[in-house]
Amino acid sequence: MQRLFSTFADGWPGAGLLLLRLLSGAALIYFGITNLGEEHTAASLAPQIIGAIAGILLLVGLWTPVAGAIVALVQVWIAYSRASDPAFAIVLAALGAALAMIGPGAWSIDARLFGRKRIRTP
Repeated sequence: MQRLFSTFADGWPGAGLLLLRLLSGAALIYFGITNLGEEHTAASLAPQIIGAIAGILLLVGLWTPVAGAIVALVQVWIAYSRASDPAFAIVLAALGAALAMIGPGAWSIDARLFGRKRIRTP
């Protein structure tokens, strides 16, 4: 992960990435849960469930580049497979792709696991 991102943004950019991750993850989870209540075939529920799982990963900031890429692919799949308005799926796909390219930020599990460690000397 450290090879993908030289630093994990903190301060205002880190807060912006946190807000972007929280909003995207919450929207993916919401639409994944609401679509479970409707009657669908297993093939049409699969992208929603995959998107909700990726939304949980984005929400906590774990494996953000992988989760963002999965969100982008799944939302493009949803946009092309549904007859209704694909605008929201396209927006979520763009947000997922942006998060995959920009990274998780300093306030994420990725930053704690893969970020630079400070060595303290006594």
